[in-house]
Amino acid sequence: MKRKRTKGACIPDDVKREVEAIVERFNRERFARDDCYYEARFKGKHCHLYRSDYSSLGPICRLTYTGKMNGWKFAIFKWSTETYDQNEWMFPGSGLVDGTVEGAMRAGLEAYQV
Repeated sequence: MKRKRTKGACIPDDVKREVEAIVERFNRERFARDDCYYEARFKGKHCHLYRSDYSSLGPICRLTYTGKMNGWKFAIFKWSTETYDQNEWMFPGSGLVDGTVEGAMRAGLEAYQV
């Protein structure tokens, strides 16, 4: 049985564009190589942040849109279970998670170093 979409379940297009601009700016400022970068992928109310480390693209974390650009809910990708875990806070960089897209990317750089 298909789940019914509820109003507000999707990230608005203007927010998606803003996230993509934030990711692009972060990539320019943090990575010297073209084959190291973050990429945002959107599905419903989630923004999945993937990172390419020397041409190998993999998941880093998932952000859940709460209606505010500085209030995203964070879930780290756990390779041991191949799932996102919003309750996991014992990883390097967890202190950098601050509800922002930038904070999530900074935390991802600590959790999964390039």
